[in-house]
Amino acid sequence: MKQPRIQLGNLSVGFVQPIADALDTLGICAKPLLERFGLPAARLAEAGARLSIPHYMRLGHAAIMLSKRPGLGLLMGQHSRLEHLGLAGACAALAPDIRSAMRALTRFEPLYAYNYLGQSHLQESGQGAWVSFYSIAPYNGYNRFVVDAVLKSWHCHMQQIADQPVRLERVQIEYPAPPHASDFEAAFGCPVEFSAPANRILCSPATLAIGNPRHSPHSWHELQQLCHQQLTQQQAPVSLSDQVARLLGQQLRHGEPELTSIARQLRLPAWTLQRRLAQEGSSFRELLQDTRHNLAVCYLRDTQLTLAEIAWQLGFASSEAFQRAFKRWQGQPPGNFRRQQAVPDDKA
Repeated sequence: MKQPRIQLGNLSVGFVQPIADALDTLGICAKPLLERFGLPAARLAEAGARLSIPHYMRLGHAAIMLSKRPGLGLLMGQHSRLEHLGLAGACAALAPDIRSAMRALTRFEPLYAYNYLGQSHLQESGQGAWVSFYSIAPYNGYNRFVVDAVLKSWHCHMQQIADQPVRLERVQIEYPAPPHASDFEAAFGCPVEFSAPANRILCSPATLAIGNPRHSPHSWHELQQLCHQQLTQQQAPVSLSDQVARLLGQQLRHGEPELTSIARQLRLPAWTLQRRLAQEGSSFRELLQDTRHNLAVCYLRDTQLTLAEIAWQLGFASSEAFQRAFKRWQGQPPGNFRRQQAVPDDKA
């Protein structure tokens, strides 16, 4: 059976440091936990070292269980520093103002955090800007903390840039309010809305304009150039088939994508897209099935999503339809496959 080309994504090992610092703040030594997850000090010091998103989610979940703090993600975010984000973080740290720093963090996000299904973005208007974070849904104990940590880390990064407290206008979170919901307004200092359409924070124009006392014009422009170079290398040209598969993966949870919609995003006539895919020995229908198959394997192997939740993620009308398709692909039901592929929490 052909192995899937798709991986859910990976992160810089710099994301591990806020977990360790949060545990240390609670009087819990993080070293044994990190070593159990294959993350000793030498590994964390490696240039360019990454860990998979599923591995990070298992590590964070284990830290929550160890600390007995369901809101540990907020504390992790409070301990996040720009220097944990490598070159992109160093670039943002020298930006002229908060607006420029957040543009850099979202533009260069793939340099420190790559998610196959989506990317953070900054949506600006005359009323300010929403900074939005893409997260795998539905939510459970393995991924809610990621949303908490990222949104709070952005707040802390802004305060690091400004070297002063920074006021947010509003915070929105996709998942329903947890039992410790009161902790969120205390952490962010502004209204927090749960069961929202996106995971995001709202900044006013005044906040975005706050200057950086450590801004260095020469170093800022030099680091921007280095980030652009690295991003270009990382995003080397890929086949049209791979581009289509990526777009399909991002849209499946909204229902089965259509050829015309994908062609429009690639700025191609539908017939041209069909012809060029045929020249690569592929077709839209084959790519749709392959993408669903590959993502199904990833979700079953690397996440705790239920079969019904996976079916929804992949755009199937029902769990039964997904299970029939998976049996065609793999020759066995998805439940059997998951049991065979089960990975201990401390393994990548």
